[in-house]
Amino acid sequence: MKSQQKLEANFSSLILSIASSAAMSLGLAPDPHTNKIQKNLQMATFNIDLLLLLREKTKNNLTSEEESFLNSVISDLQVRFLEAQKAEEKEPEKTK
Repeated sequence: MKSQQKLEANFSSLILSIASSAAMSLGLAPDPHTNKIQKNLQMATFNIDLLLLLREKTKNNLTSEEESFLNSVISDLQVRFLEAQKAEEKEPEKTK
């Protein structure tokens, strides 16, 4: 019988959990339940805002590695959000 690896609850796991929800909402990853890619920019905004709130509420309480990781994830998601938003704005032009 294969032993299951215990999941460790830590700050990085929390960041990755929220970030993966944002990535799915940006259409960067499929929904694990449906295996379909769907964009929902409103939900992506919500998840990015959660990460921003987390950064604000944990200010001066994180290790330098945790702070760097959180900032990097937020920056990456914000750039990808802007790219997704621009792509969505151009979609009606493609159908004309």
